Amino acid sequence: MSEEGRGKVALVTGSGRQRVGNVIARSLAGWGYDVALHYHRSEQSAAETVEELRSMDVSSEAFGADVSEPSEVDTMCEQIVRRFGRLDVLVTTASIWETIPLEDVTAEDMLRHYRVDVLGTFLCARRAGLIMADQPEGGVIVTFSDWAVKRPYLDHAAYFAAKGSIPTLSRALAVELSHRNSKIRVNCIQPGPILFPPESTEDQRQAMIESTLVKTANCPESVSLAVKFFIDNPFVTGVC
Repeated sequence: MSEEGRGKVALVTGSGRQRVGNVIARSLAGWGYDVALHYHRSEQSAAETVEELRSMDVSSEAFGADVSEPSEVDTMCEQIVRRFGRLDVLVTTASIWETIPLEDVTAEDMLRHYRVDVLGTFLCARRAGLIMADQPEGGVIVTFSDWAVKRPYLDHAAYFAAKGSIPTLSRALAVELSHRNSKIRVNCIQPGPILFPPESTEDQRQAMIESTLVKTANCPESVSLAVKFFIDNPFVTGVC
């Protein structure tokens, strides 16, 4: 295990389920970071991951919160600081991805996606960023959008409308937080098909692979390397 993150604390939202956030949390632990896992409904899965991370000789704790509720986000971040003493890295992977034909998309569908993806990212990044602003070392925030916001596919209008807002939000946060502490950096990752949807067919999976220039898909560990790049490079902020 690497020691480069030793003594530092990372929060990964949406890391309770066995999806991309969970993979990133495991990678951070492997680099020596103490890890705060966030979950909404996946409490059991988050608890199991905590035990696995602790076996890697790092501290870990799971925190439940609805990221679209300001009071719950504030409470979660306060609990993390009380538990670990600081917060150095925030990775926001909490998201919803729902297949809804255009004719069936309701106003509530749109608002639900915005609340989790956009408002949730904003609330977590703002609270974590203001905590980092009080730390001489600042901190790093990595948000998540989607490569397909530039070439959307069918039946996901609500999802893409929300995810398409994340790059602009991230650039705005990079400016806002740098004025409070120049050592805070905010960047956004727009990953491709890094994890197959559980319900996808073999033909659909092959199509995802063929849609990429590198003819590769279902490799969430590669996103951890992108997160690490943004953590390690002190000269990069506002990149999406």
